[in-house]
Amino acid sequence: MAKSKISIGKVFKTIVWPRKGILLIGLILIIISRLAALVLPGASKYLMDEVIAKGDLHMLKLLLAAVVGAIVVQAVTSFLLTQILSVEAQHLISVLRVQVQKQVLRLPIRFFDNNKSGALVSRIMTDVEGVRNLVGTGLVQLFGGVLTSIICLVLLIQISPSMTLYVLVPVLIFGLISLKAFGYIRPIFRERSVINAEVTGRLTETLNGIRVIKGFNAEPQEIKTFAGGVEKLYRNVKKTLTSTSIITSSATLLLGLASTGIMGYGGYLIIQNEMTFGEFLSFTLYLGFMIAPIVQMSNIGSQLTEAFAGLDRTEELMNMELEEDPEKRPVKIGTINGNVEFQNVSFAYEEGKEVVQDVSFVAKAGSVTALVGTSGSGKTTIAGLAASFLNPQSGKILVDSVDLSTISLDSYRNQLGVVLQDDFLFEGTIKENILFPRPNSSEQQINDAVRAAHVGEFTDRFENGLDTLIGERGVKLSGGQRQRIAIARAILANPRILILDEATSNLDTESEAFIQESLRSLLKGRTTFVIAHRLSTIRQADQILVIENGRIAEQGKHDELIEKKGRYFDLYTYQARI
Repeated sequence: MAKSKISIGKVFKTIVWPRKGILLIGLILIIISRLAALVLPGASKYLMDEVIAKGDLHMLKLLLAAVVGAIVVQAVTSFLLTQILSVEAQHLISVLRVQVQKQVLRLPIRFFDNNKSGALVSRIMTDVEGVRNLVGTGLVQLFGGVLTSIICLVLLIQISPSMTLYVLVPVLIFGLISLKAFGYIRPIFRERSVINAEVTGRLTETLNGIRVIKGFNAEPQEIKTFAGGVEKLYRNVKKTLTSTSIITSSATLLLGLASTGIMGYGGYLIIQNEMTFGEFLSFTLYLGFMIAPIVQMSNIGSQLTEAFAGLDRTEELMNMELEEDPEKRPVKIGTINGNVEFQNVSFAYEEGKEVVQDVSFVAKAGSVTALVGTSGSGKTTIAGLAASFLNPQSGKILVDSVDLSTISLDSYRNQLGVVLQDDFLFEGTIKENILFPRPNSSEQQINDAVRAAHVGEFTDRFENGLDTLIGERGVKLSGGQRQRIAIARAILANPRILILDEATSNLDTESEAFIQESLRSLLKGRTTFVIAHRLSTIRQADQILVIENGRIAEQGKHDELIEKKGRYFDLYTYQARI
């Protein structure tokens, strides 16, 4: 995928212009602040040439009062500027994070298969932070700095055009160096976001897999991997620090040389009586006020460059094709009966490597279709296609005679239930996990689901019952307990189509007996796809599909397939011997 590079025009249109009102207030405040700051150098000239020279104490008091007033104005406007713009910047960051998270959740399953969750967390939380420099004080300070420099330039020309011309040469050289440096830095900042996401992603994996790491005594290699990522990040930061230090050093050198020259030239003009001491002092102070924003602008420029780099990566995510396109999926399906038909369906994760090949079958409403076969044969992919997690490369999947690829995912998945192999649970309580698909369910509905999935068999032993905290991914529970909660969650969802992927794989014999009983009531009246290695769990299925190399090798009921003495017979008798 080509890298997006967000334009200044688009940033202005989507981020800056909608906040023109608050930015205008900020701009007015910074203009007032900068004009107040210019009172001091102007007062210095008046102090030297008028007040001190004439010994006017009354005028001295008025002058000091004006300077103090200007300082108070600066302090107040600076406070208001930070309060108004910084708060708005943080609000914008929170809004953008929500927008990016919403976009990411609507991307296809395949996107998540190819990206680490930790890296995505970094992209959602970190990449948008740079906008604080666009809407916050950064952009306004940039305008304020330019304005101050222009005003000071005019005042400097009024005092001495020749000295001003001498100053402008190094300032222009510095400006050219800065522009070149910022063009070099932007891709480095962009790369930093990528590296940071990689390091964060790996760290998240490490923390999630801590039991595996400790079990294999693999701490040293994880430490080494993380250290390598951090080193890579350090080298990237080092590049940007080198670039910004070149800008700062060139500013110090060029502007320092200019100041030295002005001391000599100004001293000469004073000696020649072509300039007063007050004018020289005023020129020097105005020069400082003109140069300070220029140097500050180099720092702001670096911040804005970082902001654009982060927005480049955010733009990539926001431009990705969503899982659901309303134009391609216009059909809002009502309550479905559950007839599912595969017509010559093929699918490949990688081009030219089909995982499912020309699969055709009908799963009647309310029936149970079992998918069996060796690992990697394509069972889970077929279930993923039925769940609309994947889209066929060729062929059709019909639901109640409607092409699934045209059905709104929201209207379809609202009638879908899944119990996946890894029985994913969220951090929180048992009750919160069961309520996940239907948060507004009544106590009676919860209790019915708990009873049907035999969750009470173990929650009754817990002090807090259903309100027991289960830790991240349900780490405080056994595999069997987690699966019973996942089944209770599916029961509460009351789906028309149900996908059970190894739903009883983590259960002991006693638990499995309980679950088989609860599954019988769960499956009643629902179209169900069951994936199971343990063939004893699917003997009562209405049809069994034996999948080999992405194709249906055999199809029929348990007894029919046993009589054939084909592939199913081999699998079943092999397991029976085990």
